[in-house]
Amino acid sequence: MENFLDDFNEFFWDNNDAILQNIAEDLRSCMPVDAMLESEHRAIEKMKQKPEPTIHVDAFLYSDDIVDALCEEGKMSRHYCVSCGSHQIAPLAFLSHSFSRVELKFLYQHVLPDLTGKILIDTGSRLGAVIFGGYLYSSAAQLQGVEINADFCRLQEMILRKYHFADRIQVIQADVCTQASFLQAADVVVLNNVFEYFLEEAEQCRAWIYINSNVRKRGTFLVTVPSLEESLHRLQTGIDLSQWVKEIQLDYNVYLGKETDEDALSHIHLYQVL
Repeated sequence: MENFLDDFNEFFWDNNDAILQNIAEDLRSCMPVDAMLESEHRAIEKMKQKPEPTIHVDAFLYSDDIVDALCEEGKMSRHYCVSCGSHQIAPLAFLSHSFSRVELKFLYQHVLPDLTGKILIDTGSRLGAVIFGGYLYSSAAQLQGVEINADFCRLQEMILRKYHFADRIQVIQADVCTQASFLQAADVVVLNNVFEYFLEEAEQCRAWIYINSNVRKRGTFLVTVPSLEESLHRLQTGIDLSQWVKEIQLDYNVYLGKETDEDALSHIHLYQVL
């Protein structure tokens, strides 16, 4: 009986892996290579302000193997020329606002507890990687993606219809700082690079104060990239983390397939509201 269950579970996970890969392929066909839309005016401007040359490569859409293939085809580069016309090159900084498929498996299989009957909200759900992963890898009762960009909401709705996910997923087009009732009801709140690359510092402060004021239900989990300490240390928010949350130490030494990247996993942090 035990061997049968092991075989069934392996088939179950492999099937969900394949579905998630199909979703990524569907979305990849709708997006430019950098996965940035023209309607993301503020994010594009913020990217230009970064001191080091940085490109956005959506980790959900593009695995390392796909990036390597695109580099070989000349459609993408991992390096830039530091002196035009010379052989001096330096590595580009890669930035993703989405979890990779490996990171999603880590999140739902190793970071979060059983989500049966629970509500998860992804702030800035973008292409929907977190909520689609939650549908396939967890038993969450409700997965809510809050996304302000109408183009991204339309893409998420397209996937909901094609894969019949609407029974447990809801996409809300809104600024998360207008969604107090959703935040207050959530059992898990995911914040993946959610404010730093889209908002000026004063707006970041406002957003974090709003999150801090509304994510107060004892026991609620916060999943953040980067850590709350890193996100808040340069901002004048007045938030005392020691009075709000406790960090839960994670084991990043797990194997999730050949694309497992412990360094990437180590950027994921888990907290619980006191």
